[in-house]
Amino acid sequence: MKKFDIFVLPFTIGLAFILAYTVIMYVRWIAGLSPIDKLKLRANFIKTLPRSLKEIVMESLFHRKIYKKNFLLGYMHMSFAFGWLMLIVIGNIQSHLYSRDIINPPYYPIFYKFFEPYPMPFATYKVFEFIMDFLLLYILSGVFLAYIKRIRSRLLGMQSTTRHIFADRMTLTSLWLIFPLRLLAESFTSHHRGEFLTGTLYRFFSGFLPVHHMAYPFWWAYSIALGVFFLSLPLSRYMHIITEPLLIILRNAGIKTYKEFKTYTDVELNACSRCGICIDACQMSTAARIRTVQPVYFLRDARYRRLTPSLANHCLLCGRCNEACPVGIDQVALRIIKRKDFTLSPAYYEYIPSRQITRAPVLYFAGCMTHLTPSIIIAMKEIFARAGEKVWWMDENGSICCGRPLIFSGNIESARVLMKKNKDLIEQSGASLLVTSCPICYRTFREDYHLRIPVMHHTQYIYQLIKEGKLKAEKTSISTVYHDPCELGRGCGIYDEPREVLKQYATLVSSPSERNNALCCGGSLGNSEIPHERREMITRDATLQLLSTGADYLVTSCPLCKKTFSRFSPAVIDIAQVVAGQWNSLPPAQRKNELAGTMVEQ
Repeated sequence: MKKFDIFVLPFTIGLAFILAYTVIMYVRWIAGLSPIDKLKLRANFIKTLPRSLKEIVMESLFHRKIYKKNFLLGYMHMSFAFGWLMLIVIGNIQSHLYSRDIINPPYYPIFYKFFEPYPMPFATYKVFEFIMDFLLLYILSGVFLAYIKRIRSRLLGMQSTTRHIFADRMTLTSLWLIFPLRLLAESFTSHHRGEFLTGTLYRFFSGFLPVHHMAYPFWWAYSIALGVFFLSLPLSRYMHIITEPLLIILRNAGIKTYKEFKTYTDVELNACSRCGICIDACQMSTAARIRTVQPVYFLRDARYRRLTPSLANHCLLCGRCNEACPVGIDQVALRIIKRKDFTLSPAYYEYIPSRQITRAPVLYFAGCMTHLTPSIIIAMKEIFARAGEKVWWMDENGSICCGRPLIFSGNIESARVLMKKNKDLIEQSGASLLVTSCPICYRTFREDYHLRIPVMHHTQYIYQLIKEGKLKAEKTSISTVYHDPCELGRGCGIYDEPREVLKQYATLVSSPSERNNALCCGGSLGNSEIPHERREMITRDATLQLLSTGADYLVTSCPLCKKTFSRFSPAVIDIAQVVAGQWNSLPPAQRKNELAGTMVEQ
């Protein structure tokens, strides 16, 4: 029985290379983990392994997250991953059952029909042949969808597809050729077998082509396509195939993105498949028509060490891409980390004088943007007075920034100086609760300050006052649509408390763009590169989408969002103003007409 032919060498060399490369990279990445991360991995690996294996199967093979968003796209990805795996598994089972040797060389199942071209005298042989033909047809249907996606992405529900580098194109071309070449090679070798796919094609082609002479060149072409795919894979987007399982294992072991680029972040960069899903999730693409700065391009250029300051800083940091990413990469954190490489010398704030402290159980920090939106401050004063709360306004007579805008810009050291000054004031105040009106400040105090007292956003605080009976709500007939600020919603998971408060005062209208799918207002402090007119396009689009629900008011809980939305509609109000009764005096019908007119003029 023949078990070797020289044409298997391209495949064999490529397979040996990718297996060796995978082992080397896994060892390198795990060895490069910090001592704390290594400890987490050792402590949690075994107990989290079942969960990791389940996630690997569901996401790396079945692509469940993509399926939920787009059936055709999920089917396409699954046909490649799961279909190819099953083709390998069933092929190995078939070759072992009908081979006289216990151990076969790795190429033998891949080129089984070349080495065993004639039907075997076993009843189950036809079953295997049918399954193998069916799996090949299944994968080819995914290849067809991939062709369509590249040519007409909108047919698969995508507005844009990813721009490829040369290595991507080479690997993609070889991948697209692998299965059609296998189909033709096996068909030309079928010799009157009864398989529904390869056998039918053999009978068709043999009527007008010298198939016996054509089979061998196609086996060569199939082997070369496999070899090229394996050899070029580490340089391309398809590196995610071997990296994503490790990312899942590390993440489930409790390892997270750090405040600098380390081994785990390198794994994240290589785990990006550049599927392009983040492009359609990004308002920079859908509203501002900027399609060259999305996470797929940031992660690509960061991986290849060719990132520019413009690309690093050209992002709203709204987190919509994090929600959309099927791999679960935290590109917002990676952007912020990478911006440190492009910042100027750090500025220090030792000159900031100390403040006189008034001791009170509640400490209120309005924040810079709230000071620029005084209607919210007036509303909060009214709320504190009605509830009879004793409050010290930490930044009433002069604000020290919470530090997050500096973090956004990459000035981490400068931010730490500000944070230390604020933290000293908070700890010296003796307060048992810190309340802030700005979601940016709220997230920073909650995650970066490591305070010993709880931190509340004013939506949470107001909801608590209502539950305790300290605030009496009077419901009106006014309808409202609620906008989830990026930092409060996706950033901190605060979705329910604002809605519970609004239900006490008005009718709440739902929107397709809410909760984790909420739109950024466009006023984000995270993007220092976007032109003003493009930022306006994002704001205009988000305002129109929210008020097209028919609500009388657009309610938000972020001073920056309120200030930004108000440029396009007077029907914007903060939730604190709702509670304080500061409804806009402009009639609802006039508000809507004015908004529509504004949209036309813009």
